[in-house]
Formats: sequence, structure tokens, C-alpha cells
Amino acid sequence: MAGETVLIAGWPSFPLGNNAVQAYVTEEGGHLAPVIFDPSGRKIQPFYLAPWAEEKLPDQPKILQVLRGDFFCLPFGGNSKPYRGEKHPVHGETANNRWSVVNRVKEGNESRLELEMKTTIRPGHVRKIIRLLENHQVVYCRHVLTGFKGVMSLGHHAILQFPDRLASGLFSCSRFLFGQTPPWPVENPADRGYSILKPDVRFTRLDRVPLITGEITDLSVYPARRGFEDIAVLINDASLPFAWSAVSFPAERYLWFALKKPEQLGSTLLWMSNGGRHYPPWNGRNINAMGIEEVTSYFHYGLTDSARANPLSQSGIKTCLRLKPEEPTSISYIMGCVRTPAGFGRVKDIQPGKRGNTAIIFGVREKIEVPLDWEWLS
Repeated sequence: MAGETVLIAGWPSFPLGNNAVQAYVTEEGGHLAPVIFDPSGRKIQPFYLAPWAEEKLPDQPKILQVLRGDFFCLPFGGNSKPYRGEKHPVHGETANNRWSVVNRVKEGNESRLELEMKTTIRPGHVRKIIRLLENHQVVYCRHVLTGFKGVMSLGHHAILQFPDRLASGLFSCSRFLFGQTPPWPVENPADRGYSILKPDVRFTRLDRVPLITGEITDLSVYPARRGFEDIAVLINDASLPFAWSAVSFPAERYLWFALKKPEQLGSTLLWMSNGGRHYPPWNGRNINAMGIEEVTSYFHYGLTDSARANPLSQSGIKTCLRLKPEEPTSISYIMGCVRTPAGFGRVKDIQPGKRGNTAIIFGVREKIEVPLDWEWLS
């Protein structure tokens, strides 16, 4: 049946699979994980699942109870302050409330799961489309927003689980204008939370970011900085035809990548969660997790701070999109996970291939070509 679910890591989830990918989307919040790439071979599962996923936590927001993989945020951020009478939950209704199945499609080499949600805090309709293609180790995501009026922060909140080994993963991305740490520390020791990146710092190199200790750290290698919870945002170059983020795991011989349109999702927010929160439900046990979140937002603060004048918007950086009820807005996003040859190292670039629907992912010395439908981003 179209609406049937299976219980995955404690939560009813909609399954979708083919010969290259097996994916699950939670009914509550629409969180995409686990996703098993190459299910008949290596069975690579790069996404994070909260260590408390199967615990009963009725006092926690739904988003924290379910927390895993990738989910769509509308509005993106903590949303602790009301915006013009709207009091949104953390990362919005789309990351917390129940989704309903609209359709399951299997046509030729394409499999598709379509879900929908009617939001009430700001009335509107969201259709979530998860699409798989045979032989593509890729998940194609799209959210179509209709009926919404006014400015809105939004974004995808992908979270990866890194192997428990210092610097096991190498992060890289397409050209960015600059990076910025939040104006205030992410955590407060009085509340049993700890951060170490120096606040309110602008940087142009991932490997030259200052700490509150006066030392310099490298955001392009992770896990790092055990015992701390930190955030930094990278402002993408909107003149590029597409922007990309990637993490290579050389010892495990695979890489994860994501593609987007930078005029829609203009920043990449890095959330580095490595044991810095000692309050429930985190309790110091959330380690080696990195959110690589493609957003249009003012850091992680929420709609109010993103909609009003802020240091980024005052410098010409878009921190909200303006939604029009008569004009649907479609946010498209691509994530993939593929094997890499020995010696591949860090991803240096991702470009369209010359053989039609393929992408070429360049490493330090090697390159690999993978099937990819570029038109999905159009």
C-alpha cells in the first residue's frame, strides 16, 4: 500500500529503493535516513542517526526525538523568537510534523516517493519528492512550496556520521566568498554546553580558523575538537551554475557529495557536534557528527533574525527568500555516495561530465565519473 511504513531505528518510515540505493523517510518530520548506497555490494550508510533514536523522550521536541540524516527546514533555525505572531518550532513544522503519502511511482528506471504536508503556523502546502534512478548512487530531493506569503529562511539539514577516528573525513566545497563564525558562542558552559571556535570571526581559508584559546584550527578535517559543539557558515559564490559540498573518507574508500543551486540555498552551515552538549538528550554522547546544511538563513538563529537586518544581509548576503502565494517555489537538491579508488584523497572539484548525464569528481590525483541527472537542479 502507498502509505505503508516500516519501523527503522525506532520510528515508522517510508521505504524507497532500487538496485543502487535503499532509503527510508520517517513519517514524523520527514527525516531521510538511513540511506544505504550500493545495497548489494559495499552497503555504505553515511548518515547520522541520533544515539537516543529508540529511547522514549516525550519531553523533547519531535525533531530531537527523530533526529537523523537529512530533513527540510521551513523556517530554518532555532526559532526561539516569534516572527510577526508566528511561533515556529525548531527548524519548522516540516522537520517536526507528520507527512502523508501522495504517491509512489515506479516507471522505467525511476522510483519516486511523494509526500505532502499542510502547514498551519504560516499556512501553505509542501510537497516532498524523493527520487531514485537505477544505477545512480544518488538521492534526488525536491520540495515544492505553494501558498506561502512573505520572507522565509529555509534549507536542507544533512548530517553525516564520521568514523570514530581523528580526521577520518576530509571536507571540501566549491568556491565560497568567505566564512563566518556566529556572533555569539554556540553553547554556554553555565548550561553544560561548550564551544571553542572564536565568535564573530570572518575567514577565507578553512584551515585557518581561530579558537578562543588563540590557536588555529582546520575545519576541513573531522572529527576534531572533541568535547565541543560549534558552527560556522560558508557564503557560497552565487555566480556559480551550481555549488557543491563533499566529504571523502580515504581509509573507508568512499565519498559523499551534495549539489545545489546557490541562488536558492546561498550558504553552507557546518554544525560540528563532538561531545560538547551535556544536557538532555545529548548528555555528552553525540560525537563525530557533522551537519553539512545547505541553507538561506542567518546562521542557526531562526526566522526572526534572518528576516530582519543582520550583518550578513546588510553586506548583501541573502538570509531569506521571499515566497509568493501565486508562484510555487521549488527547492532542488542532490546527494550521492560512491566508492573511491585507493589514493583518491580530498575532493578538489565536481563538474558535469562530457558523456551526458554524468558527473566527474576530481580528487588529488584521481578522478571518478558517476551517473548523475543534472537537469534535476534546473
